[in-house]
Amino acid sequence: MKKNLLTLMVSLLLSQLLFSSSIPDLIKDAGCSKDFPNSDVLIIFDSTSVDMQESGLSYYNTHTLYKILNTKGAKRLNVIKYGYDPLSAYVDIVSVTIYRKSGEIEKLDVSKVYDYPAPARMIYWGAMEKMIEVGRLEPGDAIDVVLFKKGYTYALLYEEEDERYIPPMRGHFYDIVPFWSSDPLLLKYYSVTIPEEKLVQYRFYNGEAESSATLENEKMKYTFIKKDIMPLKREPNMVAFSDVAPKLLISTSPNWEAKSLWFYGVNEDYGSFNSTPEIDKKVDEILANAVDEMDSITLLTHWVADEIRYSGISMGPGEGFTLHSGDMNFTDRCGVCKDKAGMLITMLRAAGFESYAAMTMAGSRIDYIPADQFNHSVTVVKLSNGEYKMLDPTWVPFLRELWSSAEQQQNYLMGLPEGADLMITPISEPENHFFRISGKSEIMEDGTLVGEFLLTAEGQSDASIRRMFTSNFKTEWKKSVEKELLRVSPQAKIMDIDYGKPYKYLDDYIHIKVSYTIPDYAIVTDEEIIFTPLVASNLFKRGMSHLYMSTNVTEREFGFRDRCSRLVELNESVKLPSSGSLLPVDFVEKAGDDITSFEGKIELVDQTFTFSEKVILTKRIYDPSDWDSFKQVIEAQNKFASTPIIIDLTN
Repeated sequence: MKKNLLTLMVSLLLSQLLFSSSIPDLIKDAGCSKDFPNSDVLIIFDSTSVDMQESGLSYYNTHTLYKILNTKGAKRLNVIKYGYDPLSAYVDIVSVTIYRKSGEIEKLDVSKVYDYPAPARMIYWGAMEKMIEVGRLEPGDAIDVVLFKKGYTYALLYEEEDERYIPPMRGHFYDIVPFWSSDPLLLKYYSVTIPEEKLVQYRFYNGEAESSATLENEKMKYTFIKKDIMPLKREPNMVAFSDVAPKLLISTSPNWEAKSLWFYGVNEDYGSFNSTPEIDKKVDEILANAVDEMDSITLLTHWVADEIRYSGISMGPGEGFTLHSGDMNFTDRCGVCKDKAGMLITMLRAAGFESYAAMTMAGSRIDYIPADQFNHSVTVVKLSNGEYKMLDPTWVPFLRELWSSAEQQQNYLMGLPEGADLMITPISEPENHFFRISGKSEIMEDGTLVGEFLLTAEGQSDASIRRMFTSNFKTEWKKSVEKELLRVSPQAKIMDIDYGKPYKYLDDYIHIKVSYTIPDYAIVTDEEIIFTPLVASNLFKRGMSHLYMSTNVTEREFGFRDRCSRLVELNESVKLPSSGSLLPVDFVEKAGDDITSFEGKIELVDQTFTFSEKVILTKRIYDPSDWDSFKQVIEAQNKFASTPIIIDLTN
């Protein structure tokens, strides 16, 4: 309790020093909805002070002042919530004060703070929320909130009262501090005091901030201030905000090698990967017909991917960086990414492989200051040639890859006995993710289109199509395919479908063969034939995620991302009921550059019309300068899909 009072006093003193005006004056002078017409809430200041102890235990005091700009903002802030994990953090809502526009000041009774289980889906680790009801607010009102926290983001293996709040790397401090905001923020203040003998590394990314380092009472105090932070504009399909928005990374860890060694050690000490007779028996069963090293790795990876269900149940101490034991995962047959990774490591070791855990950050970049920029756990195995190979049993259920190429250009850190530096996954060649539709059809004299097409796909493209079957009941399979044709014509009828073997995904890439008939598809008269090639109409768009990107974006300030690199090849031959001449067609023959490209071709020979398209997308994450070429490719493909072919029969 004394610590709470002390940190509150420090925060209030900080506010007085930082802001020469009183809080009512700050509220009055901050501005109103006319000054910030696109915002619901104005954050006048956001102040965080951190005090790190020698053990790594840290005390956080946060003081924030919000001003309501409109009724939406009033509704949004009618409750104050703060989420936390009780296994690793203690949180207290110290005070909440309402400054009414009328001048009235109202202090809420913090004894009425609710502490309740946080809403959860798929991961049930006992997260909690603290909440206090603010009640009705009006534009012009302001809320002053003081919060106290001790602890960190992840939980590990400690039981004593304060021990549980010490971070996993005991004696170290690390923080990732966003200096961006979805609301206008007039002043952001962050300071941390760290014992002076500890090495500290920090860097401010994607912008600038006022900073200082001063010695106070045998501790170094690092302070960062940034003013007038406006919301960043959002761009469709842009990279993560943390990749482009201002942020501070600060850490006492000397380098990534140290964190790699620690991550290796903490799991080995816990015995995360010890096998059992039951696990050994299952490994022998899985590998009974394995023919070589990669076959064994493939069989084990996909068994874990398919048989360990993704569902994180509360297991008490042990969440966070420590991977649960193989015995627990094998018995429960469920878990989150770290449990799947740990289960695979256990099985690989049982089979005689050298295997370890690794950490990565799905969805955003990891910068080089060794703070804990991780949200995902994966597996690494050492091959007989000495190379390390990445495996991800979380992202490859019913996927032909061992490492999902939706994670290419992604940083990762292996926990190795010799230590490792931060690395990045390579780009996967577009040919590894081909999407092909080859069609053959005939237009009858009454305009009916009769034909068939074969769809094949590999890698991430295979996964996009295969999911139509592996994520659906078999009774829905035909309906899923029918939807693709009905989107083109409501009169389409499927005559026959060969799905191949969607669940036998290791045998071969996906093959779908469809025979169909579509009445009144083409316009056929004595003078002309008008139609659009069916295969050109963006059938099975789910396999071509680039087509979901809006081309209304003229320029980009930030990088953007697709699901994966990709090769698209579409072709069809259409037999016509009569001979004629092809009228000029407004289509694009070539577009793009070496990064993204499009090639299109049409031809009429006798009574047969043929077309072909080829799209090459070479990356998953693109620079802003790549957008013009990428946009051209999308527009060219969409133009093919919407431009009718006209055959003149009068010549």
